[in-house]
Amino acid sequence: MDQAIELHKATSGSEWWRSGVIYQIYPRSFADANGDGIGDLKGIEQKLDSLAALGIDAVWLSPFFKSPQKDAGYDVADYIDVDPLFGTLEDFDSMLAKAHSLGIRVMIDLVPNHTSDQHQWFQKALASAPGSAEREFYHFKDGLGANGELPPNNWVSMFGGPAWTRITEKDGTPGQWFVHLFDSSQPDLNWSNEKVQEAFEEILKFWL
Repeated sequence: MDQAIELHKATSGSEWWRSGVIYQIYPRSFADANGDGIGDLKGIEQKLDSLAALGIDAVWLSPFFKSPQKDAGYDVADYIDVDPLFGTLEDFDSMLAKAHSLGIRVMIDLVPNHTSDQHQWFQKALASAPGSAEREFYHFKDGLGANGELPPNNWVSMFGGPAWTRITEKDGTPGQWFVHLFDSSQPDLNWSNEKVQEAFEEILKFWL
């Protein structure tokens, strides 16, 4: 005798996440729609009916933003664009519309702790002088020692080695150090800076 499967139902309203079932998707390896061997947003869209049949409440997308891909997309070079590996903004909009039509919420992994060193904010910081507004987006410090040749402190990166990297200034001389709790290509943002907070508010508005 056939027995109907009762699907999970999350709490309604803003507290849905407390009891909701969230399915994490790593875009690169989840589903490849164009046959290039790399998963993409269209591939995710094609699988949404199957995910809906599982009774999930939301999908959580690992980073798909434009990135040099030195750390699986967690080194973001542009927070308001899709990496061509995964498709386009139009592909995201299409996937989002399909998910919502199925009652599936979409969560994105934004990565606010740091950017890629290729992000325009960091490139502007490198091109600007110590103490400038551009450098205040990150944590730049003078080094210790007679000529600043030592890092500002003994912090260690999560990936091993010093959490500080020294830059070369525009004139070719050794310069300040910047902190990166992860890879040296992922400079940490300065969240004490209101300009950083305002920039991320605009990023959130873009995706919402």
